[in-house]
Amino acid sequence: MSRQAAEQAAAGTQRPEEQKWMQVSGLKKYFPAAGSTIFNRRYVKAVDDVSFDIRQGETLGLVGESGCGKSTLGRTLIRLYQPTAGEILFDGKDLGSLGGREMKDMRRRMQFIFQDPSASLNPRKTVRDILMEPYRIHNVGTEKEREERARFLMDRVGLESYYFSRYPHEMSGGQKQRVGIARALALRPELIVCDEAVSALDVSIQAQVINLLEELQEEFSLTYLFISHNLSIVHHISDRVAVMYLGKIVEIGPHDAIYERPAHPYSQALIAAIPSGDRREDRERILLTGDVPSPVNPPAGCRFHTRCQRCGAICRQETPPLREVEKDHFAACHFVGGSAAADPEQQITASAEK
Repeated sequence: MSRQAAEQAAAGTQRPEEQKWMQVSGLKKYFPAAGSTIFNRRYVKAVDDVSFDIRQGETLGLVGESGCGKSTLGRTLIRLYQPTAGEILFDGKDLGSLGGREMKDMRRRMQFIFQDPSASLNPRKTVRDILMEPYRIHNVGTEKEREERARFLMDRVGLESYYFSRYPHEMSGGQKQRVGIARALALRPELIVCDEAVSALDVSIQAQVINLLEELQEEFSLTYLFISHNLSIVHHISDRVAVMYLGKIVEIGPHDAIYERPAHPYSQALIAAIPSGDRREDRERILLTGDVPSPVNPPAGCRFHTRCQRCGAICRQETPPLREVEKDHFAACHFVGGSAAADPEQQITASAEK
């Protein structure tokens, strides 16, 4: 847990508005599917009716299989993608209602670190120009002050001064990602979305960048949405973890609860697949059968029911809401939280009677 969040929790001073510093309600992001026509509209439902909150000063990890909508959710959250529907409240302001100028001002408070540092840096610009560009766009300081700030950022992320005049192709992957981190810090944001920020790096470099992100979080009072498919890294860096499957969040809670007591069958399968460094530990693997359904035509009811060994009749017909399993720990399954009938057939019969 970040130092700021730990101190607030220990002191018991977190007010309700601090708990819900960023609120996401019913967020959807659909893309036109290949082959879609004006007479036959078909959409890829990348993010479909997602609701959660991010608390100031924390790191919220977002995990799931490739293609589940993690990156789309992160980009939609800060309006790199325009939401199809839903509400995003950031510090009390609805991002969806902001115009171009208002959103430009809001972008100073939220930034993005991309997965591929090579693709996210302009190959025709030097590191100097890349780091000074945010100040020019937002008209911050004089040219001399911008250069001084850019040099400070380089030093803070561990880059030597001679890289200032280099182009991205002259740097390694880890060095380019440090430039990306420095650029994200330029305007002193409050929220940073880290989209697979270390997945393209060597393992040794991953550890260095993770340590750097943790140091910067304490120094600059940052809040992270950390998107990754690496469950071990997410466990290390996150305060809370959200698990995503086929466009929906199926479980969210404190990282220890998710890793030690996963409630949703999909989360249980993911946690069971984490390699153990202890050969004496006998961890039972959970093998998921079948393929992930298409986001163009997701299954009715619970989207995981086509691969779930716990599936009952209600799972094929009704979408389960997020239910509280324990304090601050929620899972979207009909058979967790003490609210479902023991017999799936009884549950669907009771639902039909209503």
